[in-house]
Amino acid sequence: MLRHHRAATVHRTLAAATAAAAALTLTACGSGGPESDGTVTVWTVETQPERLAIQQAAMDAWAEGSGLETDLVPVEEDQVSQLLSAAALSGEDMPDVVNAISPGLVRSFDRDGYLDRDAAAAVVDALGADTFTPEALELSSDGDELLAVPSDAWPMMVYYRTDLFEEAGLEPPATYDDLRAAAEELTADGRYGITLSTDAADPFTQQTLEFLAQGNGCELVDDAGEATLDSPACTETVELYGGLAGDFSPEGSQGVESTRASYFAGQAAMTVWSSFLLDEMAGLREEFTPSCDECADDPGWLAENTAVVPVVEGPSAGGDGGDAAGYVEFVSWGITDGADPETADFVEYMMSDAYVDWLAMAPEGKVPVRTGTAESPTEYTDAWSGLEIGIDSRQTFSDVWPAEVTDTLAAAPGSADRWALPQGQGAILGPITSELPLAKAAADLGSGSVDAAQAQTAMQEAVAEIAGRD
Repeated sequence: MLRHHRAATVHRTLAAATAAAAALTLTACGSGGPESDGTVTVWTVETQPERLAIQQAAMDAWAEGSGLETDLVPVEEDQVSQLLSAAALSGEDMPDVVNAISPGLVRSFDRDGYLDRDAAAAVVDALGADTFTPEALELSSDGDELLAVPSDAWPMMVYYRTDLFEEAGLEPPATYDDLRAAAEELTADGRYGITLSTDAADPFTQQTLEFLAQGNGCELVDDAGEATLDSPACTETVELYGGLAGDFSPEGSQGVESTRASYFAGQAAMTVWSSFLLDEMAGLREEFTPSCDECADDPGWLAENTAVVPVVEGPSAGGDGGDAAGYVEFVSWGITDGADPETADFVEYMMSDAYVDWLAMAPEGKVPVRTGTAESPTEYTDAWSGLEIGIDSRQTFSDVWPAEVTDTLAAAPGSADRWALPQGQGAILGPITSELPLAKAAADLGSGSVDAAQAQTAMQEAVAEIAGRD
């Protein structure tokens, strides 16, 4: 996993899941899983040494209390799908649970019969469904049936320079109009108004487009799986993206690295990025630190002069913003079909006694979706806001970011939506992500090789073609 931008790796994993599903026409393979053997085997995609140590300590504590054994197996995100498919085929070495899997992988694994829906529901029932963010449960379900246990989340957000906005008398970029006006006004004096991804080969470009689309009620498909990117709402989204990328963003192909670098250098007044940017912007990771002129004397200057917006409301979202949502990636615990019966108890432990330790592995990218307990409804959110962030240096959230930033981040899961999932069409996310037709069309639009109408037509046709496959 690329810790600095989990989004890119998550979508590479989705691409792998799609390839595996195409190569292995499996149905209901969970019956090939292991029989109960007294050992709960956990596959983890959180493979950094410091994170493995935290997970192992939690597992050891649970094992001591339960009298069972545990086995922690590190698996890279871009390999988990193929390895799970291979284990199902062989009938051996299936994990009891896989952690931190994305919504696309949840649906891929469920489609192939790997997941135990009843076990996931039992865990949430035991913990209390009302202690979870409703959106996390909804986006982790197929209709009324839960597929996996949602664990944590990270949002995409607009980061913007408060000093420049205040000097220019601009409103925060919380609407399409305000975002466009700020980008235009602040493109001056050698600075761009915004830097956003335009790389045709980078899933980050597609995520940026979806982030803007969610704020305007622009949907990928309908409940029947028919492509809907030709809607008026999507026209507004594509036109906004085209204007921002073509007129107010740096020229050339932009991606994860360059957008971060432009904002950190003070060369852009805004950027669209995941919450994993927060610790880096605070100067807590030596590999990626702010390089603006003001940052030379004060590494925390950029963080002090940056605010965030998790939802950009478009004109089609309605005056009350009822259809406006944010892009939030939820990750989950996937209990496998045939898992040891004690696995549910282990996941309950990880989502209660060990939950704060789990969140502490990367608080800026692990926003709690279980906010607390029935007795203390905000227990986990309160604890999370006081955790330390950073790699080479560490500081608490409250020491680096004002309460309004952490409050915005904590609330992000409650305003979340994702393409295709509410419509029950999550299976389309695999090929959309592996083939990146929307990123290509967006890149062509940003470069000026096509206009907004041509880009929208290309997007609609690509999604219709993918949705129409058997």
